[in-house]
Amino acid sequence: MMPKLNASNAVAALLCVALVLLPVYSAVTGNIFILTLFTRIAIYALAAASLNLIMGYGGMMSFGHAAYLGIGGYAVGILAAEGIGSGFIQWPVALAVSALFALLIGALSLRTRGVYFIMITLAFAQMAYYVASALSRYGGDDGLTVYKRSDFAGLINLSDRNQFYYLCLACLFGGLYLIWRIVNSRFGLVVQGVRSNEQRMQAIGFHANRYRLVCFVISGTICGLAGALLANNTDFVSPAVMYWTRSGDLMVMVILGGMGSLFGPVVGATVYLLLEELLSQFTEYSGLILGPVLLLIVLFARGGIMGLLGRMSRG
Repeated sequence: MMPKLNASNAVAALLCVALVLLPVYSAVTGNIFILTLFTRIAIYALAAASLNLIMGYGGMMSFGHAAYLGIGGYAVGILAAEGIGSGFIQWPVALAVSALFALLIGALSLRTRGVYFIMITLAFAQMAYYVASALSRYGGDDGLTVYKRSDFAGLINLSDRNQFYYLCLACLFGGLYLIWRIVNSRFGLVVQGVRSNEQRMQAIGFHANRYRLVCFVISGTICGLAGALLANNTDFVSPAVMYWTRSGDLMVMVILGGMGSLFGPVVGATVYLLLEELLSQFTEYSGLILGPVLLLIVLFARGGIMGLLGRMSRG
């Protein structure tokens, strides 16, 4: 069945078209910065979409999701520092380590609920932050410079801005498609059912924690991919990317765009990072303006921007 055309779907479609055509606009206008900015937006949109999988659809409010960004980035950076520059090795390692860390965190944190779950995920992320800070061989607090981007045997040149942008965009769209398939599968419906009424789902024979754990691991793995992209984008990775405030940024992107909507995190990441960039040009205290703006959106646009657009379509 074709999706019903409404304001939220129209905005999502227009945003996708704009993202695909952005390098053309950049080449015509000679504006390289906008391509760099939207490369960053695409990476963080992927990370926010992975968080939306567990927070919006699974009801798991993880406050340590940025840890996977750092783990994915450090996997690429450490292997590059040790002379292993092949992306066919770096990226699978980044995904595997992120998945293992998510499995460890999920196996322990999913025994709890509510604020305890939030605090345990935050504690694990801070542990990862301090471990990275203690890696003096790999820069410690100062971070690790990635002198050469991942090499894919000539199939794609990550040093080329356009090619790297389209790679990030392909990963974003691929991640969204995977999340869509998961959410609309039997597995995804069980996860959403557990979010709505865990006791009832257990009563009819579903092992709630197993489904939640698998969902948690998939989410962490996708975010680890975003971390590998981020390390290649900045040619640098530091413990700061795992700090709790970055997890807060990802949560804001999801809530701003609309939890439980497929393109909500993409819209949220785009609006949030564009506002951040725009306000930073006028004042170094952009957070004092950005904070109240986000607060107003959350208070008066329940369901985020996509939810607001949906209500406008219904009149």
